[in-house]
Amino acid sequence: MTDAETAPAALPRRVTAGFAAGSLGTGGFGVLPGLVLAYYLTDTLAVSALLAAAVVVIPKLVDVLINPIIGARNDRAFAATGTRTRLMWTGTVTIVPLFILTFCAPTGLPPVVAALWVLFFFTAAAVAYACFQVPYVALPTDLTRDYHARTRLISARIAVLALAILLIGAGAPAIRNALGGGALGYAVMAAGSVAVIACGMAVSTSIAGAAARRPPAAVVAPLPQVDGREAFRAARRHRHYRILLSVFVIQALASAVMLAGAQYLATYVLDDPDALTPLFVALVAPALLVMPLWVRVGRRFGKLRGLFVASGVFLLADLILAVAISAPGPWVFAVVALTGVGYAGMQTFPLAMLPDVIDEHTSETGRDQGGALAGLWTAGETLGMAVGPGVYLLVLAATGFVSSSADTVADQPRSAVVGITAGFSLLPAVLVAISMVILTRYHRKAPR
Repeated sequence: MTDAETAPAALPRRVTAGFAAGSLGTGGFGVLPGLVLAYYLTDTLAVSALLAAAVVVIPKLVDVLINPIIGARNDRAFAATGTRTRLMWTGTVTIVPLFILTFCAPTGLPPVVAALWVLFFFTAAAVAYACFQVPYVALPTDLTRDYHARTRLISARIAVLALAILLIGAGAPAIRNALGGGALGYAVMAAGSVAVIACGMAVSTSIAGAAARRPPAAVVAPLPQVDGREAFRAARRHRHYRILLSVFVIQALASAVMLAGAQYLATYVLDDPDALTPLFVALVAPALLVMPLWVRVGRRFGKLRGLFVASGVFLLADLILAVAISAPGPWVFAVVALTGVGYAGMQTFPLAMLPDVIDEHTSETGRDQGGALAGLWTAGETLGMAVGPGVYLLVLAATGFVSSSADTVADQPRSAVVGITAGFSLLPAVLVAISMVILTRYHRKAPR
């Protein structure tokens, strides 16, 4: 890089804050369905674990196909208009009714029909979310070209992400529980949560989206047509992007498995459904405290080493949590907090590295495909976040978990309790270990 490129970029605080506000949307939509949707299906609508697994996974499979197309369309719009905001506004407006309807399946429906209701509206909500998320992930590439400034920008985003997870991930189930669960509890929970989600999306679109505007002539070699396959071709050709994407997706899968298991761990292992809230606080609150530390680690040792360290912390904590199979207790909350320290770094560094590999790809090919690459990235992330609950539900099904209706809580066999705990701890540990092996193949040198 030239000196001009490595000099600190003077991003206005308003733009940084506006960009970070988008994490109210990405954090809220990312965490709440992963946290409560599977439980809503199995313990309120009496849907079997296997069918519930299909319901939470299928919408994200649709995203895998649609997100790269959305990204390519966004690149074309960016080339023509110099802005990525049109799709962002579309997603912001349409997600509100679709998200509420996801959690408003009419009472008394047969479980299969209720599952189809949730499947339809959750799929539509996921597509609306993708219209915002894909351009949003591409914004850091357009906002600054400075290597370390991108880490600071992403760290602000992850800090707000942590707040969003605390607010929605802990607050939404509390609202549901305060209203006694059931149809009313889930409907009010969904309405309140999506109001926060849409507000964050709107602020980010109006401030950060507008700041990323460039004259159309400044865009490098736009794609001649909308073709979602371009992102897959780029992933095959560009080694660093492919490795980073694989690591991020696997780690998103590991995180999603833990999110899906939290409610089950609280209910059936810790014997307190309300323990979900302190579990969430323990997981997310450390991110607010350690984020400045991860920024310093990235600046001194590089983003790659920082990602290795964060992954190692997450892995160690998960291995310790496996002890809860035989000795559950309050100590679990402290170890979950250690997991949260690693999780904060695992979120920060890949997202800070993504604009770097997009720039590298643009330099090598002479074509600006930031939207298409961000589309494939978000498709992988959403797939991992959806497959996580599905995989966790498969573990429950394999270990004999018994589903319940809204009015009863079934007694679980010992095998199911072991499956709940091992799925929450050992399975994420294995996934993160695999991601760290893949990450050893990433050899891009960080600029000073």
